[in-house]
Amino acid sequence: REVGAAERRGLSTGGDAPELEQLRRPVYEKPPLDASALGEWGAAVKLDLEGEEKRKEEESIKKHQINIYLSEKISLHRRLPERWNPLCKDLKYDYLSMPTTSVVIAFYNEAWSTLLRTVHSVLETSPDILLKEIILVDDYSDREHLKGPLEAYISNLRKVRLIRARKREGLVRARLLGASITSGDVLTFLDCHCECHEGWLEPLLNRIKEKESAVVCPVIDVIDWNTFQYLGNSGEPQIGGFDWRLVFTWHSVPEYEQKRRRSPVDVIRSPTMAGGLFAVSKKYFQYLGTYDTGMEVWGGENLEFSFRIWQCGGSLEVHPCSHVGHVFPKQAPYSRGKALANSVRAAEVWLDEFKEIYYHRNPHARLEAFGDVTGRLELKKRLGCQSFQWYLENVYPDMHVPQDRPGMFGMLKNKGMVNYCFDYNPPDDHNVAGHRVILYPCHGMGQNQFFEYSSDLQIRYNTREPAGCAAVEYGTEYLTMHLCSKPGQAVPDDQKFVLREDSTFYHPQTNKCLQATDKSDTGSPVPVFRPCSDSNLQKWFFEERT
Repeated sequence: REVGAAERRGLSTGGDAPELEQLRRPVYEKPPLDASALGEWGAAVKLDLEGEEKRKEEESIKKHQINIYLSEKISLHRRLPERWNPLCKDLKYDYLSMPTTSVVIAFYNEAWSTLLRTVHSVLETSPDILLKEIILVDDYSDREHLKGPLEAYISNLRKVRLIRARKREGLVRARLLGASITSGDVLTFLDCHCECHEGWLEPLLNRIKEKESAVVCPVIDVIDWNTFQYLGNSGEPQIGGFDWRLVFTWHSVPEYEQKRRRSPVDVIRSPTMAGGLFAVSKKYFQYLGTYDTGMEVWGGENLEFSFRIWQCGGSLEVHPCSHVGHVFPKQAPYSRGKALANSVRAAEVWLDEFKEIYYHRNPHARLEAFGDVTGRLELKKRLGCQSFQWYLENVYPDMHVPQDRPGMFGMLKNKGMVNYCFDYNPPDDHNVAGHRVILYPCHGMGQNQFFEYSSDLQIRYNTREPAGCAAVEYGTEYLTMHLCSKPGQAVPDDQKFVLREDSTFYHPQTNKCLQATDKSDTGSPVPVFRPCSDSNLQKWFFEERT
């Protein structure tokens, strides 16, 4: 007789179609709820500590960049609050025809509680018939708890395997090591400090069943590193972008993508991925050339993979019904020294002529050794991948592409105050506008001293996305940073500067010229507006650092 899909997956059906509840049953049920336990339902925990206890807490934060002292007091099986669109509950899945998955979790010196909370969370939220296994990859950790004690602990858990690297491999190669021993149809990569929301797995696998070339990310919900509060959001998730430093950015879903979707539970196309959490068909991952194994440790690999997915015929998506909580550490607990070389590899292979925009803003990147990319360029050719121009037009049309006209970008220097440059330090990583432009000794590193003069007569600070444009600070003689006008919008008068033959920046709205001064109301050198004169303090020129 023919064996049915249910029996192949180890379900005893007793001849009848298995009940939905039976199909959805996780590998393990959560233990009974203790409502008074710390952190239950994702609540924030603030311990009132002093003395020795306080010292231990601070030490754990210093060591892991996460409050592990607190984490150890929270159940490894805690429940999370519901943080998805209510319509997600109504989605129906045909469990027996969905692909199975292997979950790969690479770790290096991870704390016991955060690692095992991740493992239990996957086992307690993933349907048994869909989860083939969890592969833990130890990237050459040296902490004692991750040796014998970890082996003993997981030997009592179904479907969990541990594989150890023989030397430090870095995230990319550690994940590939794990992937090489998987048996599921789909690879699901998670970080080692995650907690999965109920129903997180089905949307990812179902989408890959519909479209094998889709690489699908869950919505990444923040778990606070200090209080372990689960800050899930059932509203519109954010999607990934990048700026011209090749740094990943988050931004809201653009209007054209909202229009393309028919329902709030449809997948959202995303130009890039954050990189830590995604699902991909194992066959398709191999077809696409897996990861670039020339990339070390971590950083940059997420953008490289994102460009490759889109340019080579796949799609990168966020599924609004799949939510996974992630503890974002206070800062990276170990160095990302190789992130620059990784970004250069991505630029050299995927950006075509647009790599110059990247190099203009990161002049030091030209000197970075990035290894051999011949194999990756051959892969690009073999798969018949699209150009980066195609990617910008079709996948990320609202990305601002600088003009970088010769002699109109780089350090903006003054003839009178020699070796002083325009310098701008944004309020933070998420807001470019609001601070004042100053003058600072030129350092030639690009970044805060990189400006571009556009054919729209704007002085642009566009290493970041969205770009900032210099404008008159209302009611003063100073320059402040505003957001630039969008393509097609009129340029506001306060952002218009005419670079004249005599090297002066003339501002028609105020009928004045930009002048360097070494004294401002804050005491530091700044550019100010003054009646136009022939002074060298009003003469400006761009210098490119090559």
